[in-house]
Amino acid sequence: MIKIAIILGSTRPNRNGEAVAKWVYEVAKKRSDAEFELVDIKDFNLPLLDEPVFAEWSNKAAGFVSYGGASGARAVEQLRLNLAEVQMATVRNQVLLSMYTDFENFSVFKPDPRKETSVNDMLGQLIAWGGALRTLRKTSAKNQ
Repeated sequence: MIKIAIILGSTRPNRNGEAVAKWVYEVAKKRSDAEFELVDIKDFNLPLLDEPVFAEWSNKAAGFVSYGGASGARAVEQLRLNLAEVQMATVRNQVLLSMYTDFENFSVFKPDPRKETSVNDMLGQLIAWGGALRTLRKTSAKNQ
């Protein structure tokens, strides 16, 4: 079974991302086609750009859930470019959450129930691509 990490990428105090990540995790746990883990980078003492670790990311799939004034779409565009440089494949489907409609007073996360469909669409594509890329990772490992 494919394993998918739901990565909470913000370490800021009073971050909205924690509620979003937990929501995505709860939606994901209802699925039986993958194993999910919530990973909060705040729990790790991560180095800053001092290790060549792209091989750990190479030939893996990534999907996005973002939020913001413009639903975080610009941040996702930038992340897609960065992930391409470490040879990750990003799925087309993404979940865009608006600070205006999915948050109350810009701080309390209350997603539109229809967004759960978007999460499942993105996860379905992510699982399919992740499975396909597993074969490529195994082939690459044999050739090293």
